[in-house]
Amino acid sequence: MEITGAQIRAARAFLKWTIKRLSDEAGVGISSIQIVESSDGPPAIKGGGVETTLDHREAARAEVISKIERALTAAGITFLQANAQGVGIRGPVSARGGKRC
Repeated sequence: MEITGAQIRAARAFLKWTIKRLSDEAGVGISSIQIVESSDGPPAIKGGGVETTLDHREAARAEVISKIERALTAAGITFLQANAQGVGIRGPVSARGGKRC
């Protein structure tokens, strides 16, 4: 399942984490998080005339998203698959009574 920038923003808000906190927890740069969060769909790489580096950029983006997902999952976030209402998250019970976003 691909997580979206919107899910990452929602998870961060649910945990009351700043971008800096997520950066520290995931071990990725603040600017990388900002770029990933800027997309409401699955984060995509656009060629922009730099096709020779496209594969490298996709691999780097996948690694960043994986690190972010691991950090948020370790904090108790569950990423929910898309259904008729769209994608979502479920937070840890201890954070806000197990409410869904």
